[in-house]
Amino acid sequence: MKRIAVLTTGGDAPGMNAAIRAVVRCATAHKLEVIGVFRGWRGLINEELKVLDHRSVSGIINLGGTILKTGRCPEFQTKEGQDRAYQTVKKYAIDGLIVIGGNGSFTAAHEFGNKYNIPCIGIPASIDNDINGIDVTIGSDTAINTALNAIDNIRDTATSMERIFVVEVMGRGCGYIALAVALAGGCEDVIIPERKLNLEAMCHDIVQGNISGKLSWIIVVAEGAGKAEDIAQKITDMTSFETRAIVLGHVQRGGRPTAISRDLALRLSQVAVDSLLKGEKDKAVGISCGRVIMVDFETAIKKKELKIEEWYNLLKILT
Repeated sequence: MKRIAVLTTGGDAPGMNAAIRAVVRCATAHKLEVIGVFRGWRGLINEELKVLDHRSVSGIINLGGTILKTGRCPEFQTKEGQDRAYQTVKKYAIDGLIVIGGNGSFTAAHEFGNKYNIPCIGIPASIDNDINGIDVTIGSDTAINTALNAIDNIRDTATSMERIFVVEVMGRGCGYIALAVALAGGCEDVIIPERKLNLEAMCHDIVQGNISGKLSWIIVVAEGAGKAEDIAQKITDMTSFETRAIVLGHVQRGGRPTAISRDLALRLSQVAVDSLLKGEKDKAVGISCGRVIMVDFETAIKKKELKIEEWYNLLKILT
């Protein structure tokens, strides 16, 4: 193996730049040439490539986002798009790919790598922590802390003005961020895609709490489970209490990665490079019980099961 390519795909996650830096420097330490692919799979289709060396990744370990850019690429889901990407791989004599991304990225890498016999290794970077078989993904800790900081600030106002707040966080199909933030933020309730919402019971709790003297309330909702504005309006209609909606949005994707997100990026990137050199393919690297492990893409892309009821019951006990 003489030349590898690295790309970031899907949604960005804090720590991706740290991973790019580590991939490049670990690979060059093994005398490998590294090609950076810009804009994910689209860049592989359109030959948006650049040789990366030790100096070209200086000063990025602390930056959010990704210097390689990223985005969705519907064209890569077509045979024509994949064929063009494969022609790029052949043209530039790329011996292996390191794909930094989440569930969708690994699904694409699994299909592409097997279809064209290209060694692909995945580095899990996703704020949703949605990779099956591993404990944590790059960026998830940063996203949670970003949202938690906002919740702490909102708590000050909720308490001072004695109001109900519905705070919408990211998570289209996964309630991990919402659950983690609700627990760590001491929030009163959480609404997630994995659990059916019982709005009547929630409003009953709010009314009873008000009767007993609890005059502020924070409810965290994952974007895939409902819109904060709609839920806030329903709560107002059912309780007559003033309710405000706040959408944190994409602020959770950016920002400087935490030490946990950076450390994870560095450790996993080193193993990803070593794995390619050892002939591994169609696998993702990850952490499980404190150890670095390899997980087959076929396993990694399955739906990750969260301990929903266990976490939710704890939240209600602590309310």
